[in-house]
Amino acid sequence: MTEDQLIDPTTKHTTDPFPKQEQQPPGLTDRMSPLPDHGEQSYRGSRRLEGRRALITGGDSGIGRAVAIAFAREGAHVAIAFLPSEQADAEETAKWVSDAGTDPLLLPGDLRSEAHCKELIEHTEQAFGGIDLLVLNAAHQRNRGGIDEIPTDDFESVVRVNLFAPVFLARAAVPLMEAGSSIITTTSIQGFDPSSALVDYAMTKAALVAFTKALAEELGPRGIRVNAVAPGPIWTPLIPATGWPDKLPEFGRNTPLGRAGQPAELAGAYVYLASDDASYVSGAVLPVTGGRGL
Repeated sequence: MTEDQLIDPTTKHTTDPFPKQEQQPPGLTDRMSPLPDHGEQSYRGSRRLEGRRALITGGDSGIGRAVAIAFAREGAHVAIAFLPSEQADAEETAKWVSDAGTDPLLLPGDLRSEAHCKELIEHTEQAFGGIDLLVLNAAHQRNRGGIDEIPTDDFESVVRVNLFAPVFLARAAVPLMEAGSSIITTTSIQGFDPSSALVDYAMTKAALVAFTKALAEELGPRGIRVNAVAPGPIWTPLIPATGWPDKLPEFGRNTPLGRAGQPAELAGAYVYLASDDASYVSGAVLPVTGGRGL
């Protein structure tokens, strides 16, 4: 191997401090500076998910967009669930999915609604003739000043989006899934190394780890694998919409690699877990954290 074939992970993406910025939740990609890399120009598929039928929550932006692009380039049919306020982001993701040669299915709505979660599975099944891949990725987080400052209504939103929705979606999808199907949750390093400023978000991500492991045990005999990806600090719209603009210049610098990750750097983890390459992997939590331990 020659030297020019190696890529230094500490400098593969920007190491410059992120400028202070703030958005209202859920955050939009085109208002971010710098723009994230979702693998639009770099991800090369090898048809490892040919013909698979996938639903990705939060598939409009961030990690979800990177997964949607990668899945499409691997040959999967892709449905994207997103909030109506994220329509512009969803349409941009849909363009990249279409460029990969597959027609995207856009499904706007609010995951806090049990009825909507059920409809997402129904629409995906009707459009694609089934569902093989369920990526439970959407999440909500906000900076908390202290336990006595958490608004009840927003706490309820965090729990409903991060925990209730995965249960509602899995409950509706599992009866339609055949052996060889895969469910992938997006947990977080926060589920293992929680920050007090994200206490309720961290609680839900720790619970998702338990959900993943318990569901893997239940569904293993049916040939359905269940795994999780645990991201570290990743530059997505969730970050400027969290409410901590003064912390952004240091975002990701506490990792051994010394920088934040980009959504594109997680796509391969989801493709691996979704593919037959991971046929003996279930109940696992795959960290993509820049070197921070779980």
